[in-house]
Amino acid sequence: MVTHRAPAKLNLCLYVGRRRPDGYHDLASIFEPLSLHDLISVAPSDRDEVVCDGVPGENLATKALRLLRSEGWNADPVRIEIEKRIPVAAGLGGGSADAAAVLRLGGGEVEDLAGIAALLGADVPSQLDPMTCLVRGVGQTMTSLPEPAEHWLVLLPFERGLSTAEVFAEADRLGSGRSPDELEEIAGRIWAVASNGVSPLSYPGLLMNDLEAAAMSLEPGIGPAMDRLAFAGAGFVGMTGSGPTVFGICPDRGAAESVAAEIGPGAIVCRGGVGL
Repeated sequence: MVTHRAPAKLNLCLYVGRRRPDGYHDLASIFEPLSLHDLISVAPSDRDEVVCDGVPGENLATKALRLLRSEGWNADPVRIEIEKRIPVAAGLGGGSADAAAVLRLGGGEVEDLAGIAALLGADVPSQLDPMTCLVRGVGQTMTSLPEPAEHWLVLLPFERGLSTAEVFAEADRLGSGRSPDELEEIAGRIWAVASNGVSPLSYPGLLMNDLEAAAMSLEPGIGPAMDRLAFAGAGFVGMTGSGPTVFGICPDRGAAESVAAEIGPGAIVCRGGVGL
């Protein structure tokens, strides 16, 4: 049996464009991998099988394995077991991370893994080689950024997740959405700062999430959770992805553990900007 890590993904910021005719939204975002990760164990078997604790039935990892086979991956059958450590439907890219870890099994044998990843979802391509990056378009355009200066996160997930599709639909209903020119200008400002390898605590004014209002309308507990992190001493507080998970950024591990202790059970401490 071989075990692989599948790091969670945090949106340090997320700017969202208007709904396109194809139903998707362009965006500008900083994705960064976290030390928080799922464990993917791969062992020989008499048939392909994906078993994921806490997520019954079909999942992105199952689809990733099926796509690998359809694209010519001829390795012997495998049993893939996924130990979930990343909260489900939390805006942390756990399902995408698992799918990307499965696709990495075909590295060197299957062409255009990035193209296959894009078929599975906008977050999957960036998870093939987890690193901090500026993401644009519908997730298909990625520009790697230097590893940021040390910073730690305190995550506050919720018992009930949010559907990404529902959050985007609510954002459309609220009339949010930026023009292409505005997204381009914002991406330039993000690059100008983040390309210096500094901590995100150095540019809090850019750490906005355009889906925050929509997510809050579906999960009113997001606002109070952010207030708890701020009161506990986090240097910056935000929401990742389509929520509902909120995060606080701290300069070092000691500060993050202090915030988590103030919050109590449920808080997750992890380092930001940590890939494979």
